[in-house]
Amino acid sequence: MRALLSTFSLQELRHHPWRNASAVVAVMLGVALAFAVHLINASALAEFSSAVSSVNGQPDVELRARQGPLDDALLARVAAHPGVALASPVLEDPVQALARDGERLGAKLVGVDALVVAGLSPALMPVTDGENTTRRFDLFAPDTVFLNAAAQQAFAGQTTVRLQNGAVLRVAGRVNAPGAPLLVMDVAAAQALMDRVGQLSRIDLRLASGARASEVLAALDLPPNVIAQRPEQSGERVSNLSRAYRVNLTVLALVALFTGAFLVFSVLSLSVARRQPQFALLGVLGLSSRERLRLVLAESALLGLLGSALGIALGTALAALALRLLGGDLGGGYFSGVAPPLLWSPLAATVYLLLGVVAALVGGWWPAQATARLAPALALKGLGAPPRPGARRHTLALALVLLAAAMAWAPPVAGIPLAAYVSVGLLLVGGIAALPLGVGWLLDRIAPRVARHALPVLAVERARRLRETAAVATSGVVASLALSVALTVMVASFRDSVTHWLDAVLPAQLYVRSVGSGAGDGSHLPTGFVTAVAGVPGVARVDTLRATPVQLAPERPAIALLTRPLERTTGGTLSLPLVGNPLPAPAVPEGEQRVVTVYVSEAMVDLYGARPGSWLPALAQAFAEPQVRGTRFFVAGVWRDYARQHGSVVMDRADFVRLTGDARVNDLALHLAEGADENAVRERIRALAEAQGAANAIEFASVGQIRANSLRIFDRSFAVTVWLQAVAIGIGLFGVAASFSAQVLARRREFGLLAHLGLTRSQILGVVALEGLAWTVLGALAGLALGLAVSLVLVHVVNPQSFHWTMDLVLPWARLLALCAAVVVAGTLTAWLAGQAAASRDAVRAVKEDW
Repeated sequence: MRALLSTFSLQELRHHPWRNASAVVAVMLGVALAFAVHLINASALAEFSSAVSSVNGQPDVELRARQGPLDDALLARVAAHPGVALASPVLEDPVQALARDGERLGAKLVGVDALVVAGLSPALMPVTDGENTTRRFDLFAPDTVFLNAAAQQAFAGQTTVRLQNGAVLRVAGRVNAPGAPLLVMDVAAAQALMDRVGQLSRIDLRLASGARASEVLAALDLPPNVIAQRPEQSGERVSNLSRAYRVNLTVLALVALFTGAFLVFSVLSLSVARRQPQFALLGVLGLSSRERLRLVLAESALLGLLGSALGIALGTALAALALRLLGGDLGGGYFSGVAPPLLWSPLAATVYLLLGVVAALVGGWWPAQATARLAPALALKGLGAPPRPGARRHTLALALVLLAAAMAWAPPVAGIPLAAYVSVGLLLVGGIAALPLGVGWLLDRIAPRVARHALPVLAVERARRLRETAAVATSGVVASLALSVALTVMVASFRDSVTHWLDAVLPAQLYVRSVGSGAGDGSHLPTGFVTAVAGVPGVARVDTLRATPVQLAPERPAIALLTRPLERTTGGTLSLPLVGNPLPAPAVPEGEQRVVTVYVSEAMVDLYGARPGSWLPALAQAFAEPQVRGTRFFVAGVWRDYARQHGSVVMDRADFVRLTGDARVNDLALHLAEGADENAVRERIRALAEAQGAANAIEFASVGQIRANSLRIFDRSFAVTVWLQAVAIGIGLFGVAASFSAQVLARRREFGLLAHLGLTRSQILGVVALEGLAWTVLGALAGLALGLAVSLVLVHVVNPQSFHWTMDLVLPWARLLALCAAVVVAGTLTAWLAGQAAASRDAVRAVKEDW
């Protein structure tokens, strides 16, 4: 019996390859996209983590400052402790180097002590060129530099490297560190070169045998602004930095697989309906309902296995191509500059293979249940199956929607909105389960309006009487269109919010920034230059900006401390895009601790609990200056910051300078005088910079350029979602084509009878096209309604829980209606093309099959 059933399933797949191919292709595309995104992210993350691990080495403990540089006076005290076997000082600074053609190339300058670095970070150990022993002193020379492989490729053929500050360094050898371009030199030489004498980025420690890190750190009694961390926490920070982006991309890729499950459901439902007499005969011959259930599930598993196997192969090819052409970035900017090799994982391939099979099994479950409920005797007599409990199904659909609404309120799990994703899935399943009810309600109101027109009556009445079939055929379109509508609304809302945010944070017409300031706080504008810019003709006012990374927690990425003038506008509002109204700072009695008002981004509320009206004690520990530790930082408000996902704090510049005595700045915002020519002001400032020897240390950007670059980065980040939407819509339309192809082949007798009654071939095609129009219109309306519901979850739950920022809901009606219209036109055309084959058959022969 088992061999007979296997033969029965294989013959069905063999004799109807095109219809079953649609389900296989849907599963294949879903698995391929999801697996490709996983491979790209895993490869990029592994390469980036490997590079960080190689550069940072494998010390037992790393000492870093929470904010700013580390005082190298700490090195001698740490190295002298008996529990410390090795102490390696490291200075890291992002720099801009000039290639031969004058192009600026970003790199990282790393200063190390060649006498101890090999014991802790062997990848950073400089290796001199040649065998001449006198070249060994190049390790300590103040004008020599050693390049890693990426830097050697970037400066191919150059014997010297010129930095943006005018320094010229001689290439004396190489280092074996992987990753982005590195320029390695002696730490003392690097301190002098970058004007950072007495400063370090970190101290790597190798403990003596038997020494415990907790005991050594307690004995060292480190200052409060020094943080000790395990080396693996650097990898954790890298992973946390891009985790939300990677998870969301993976979920979006699984959208195609989710749509493929509905297509398997559609194909198998129609296949089961067409083969009802065969299943009835098998039932009469002794095949039990459980065995019929397993038979259909075996067919769905076979479709899923075939599609998944092809998807793994296609996904591997797509990932390899994307890594070669685009690197591991995928638009997010987290792995910029990294072009990693493909990291293929058998375990991941097995997981995604099983996901595809599970999706196919889920899609085949309901058709299998229908087969199990079949009454063989009634089906053989042509009396069909017993009526399905529609009311119970509609109750289940409503319950799923209510459960989805409840799940949307659940908190994230480990920073990932798992409940929100489940809510989206339940919304889609519940909405599609209620499709027959919506189809019947709408067609009951359309039918009286077309009663006088023969062809529309035929199309509408058939869809009306067979609403279950209509719901099955359009389920793929509804799922794919709903998700596409939701993603369109989410992206439009995000882009509109970012546009308004840029208007608020870019009030000036022209901006001057220090070269390399985007990578940290290692580059500043010369103090004399900043003072002189205010006197340039055409400049009405100069606002300064300082961005400093601050490490509040060792396992999380650093937050940004922004210091800028916080002035209220003429209307009394603060010049920040605040969420809500700011709170006044509490009054402090004379002689008590000083209070400084700060404003935090939305991410600080979620990650650190810094709510308005609370205090931020961790910020005081980040400063080395003792006077800051007697200061309390009051959170007066929350502001939207779409540029820094992991948190930022804004402090008035006057407060920062008063507390630290540090008046250095990274950027200048220039408010031009009325009628001033922007280009003329640029030339005057450029001439001023050349006169002060800072021409290579500054760069200009107009507000229009910054806006355009920001929006271009935004569009690049969401380019992948556009392709995923297109694939999901394509799969949905493929499902409509498969459904109509199966139905028109099964309706040959009906078309033959219509031809005998006098309908022409074009009229029969018109009926099929009108049915396709009716069904895709219903699918478009249902998909639009479901998509708008899902978009509420994406905008108000998924994004705040994933990226810790909020946005205003925007409905781009023109784009949404165009999307729905395109689906309706494509679905109607697909139905018309599917009807060509059946309508072209000989009418007499088709009718004779029923005699």
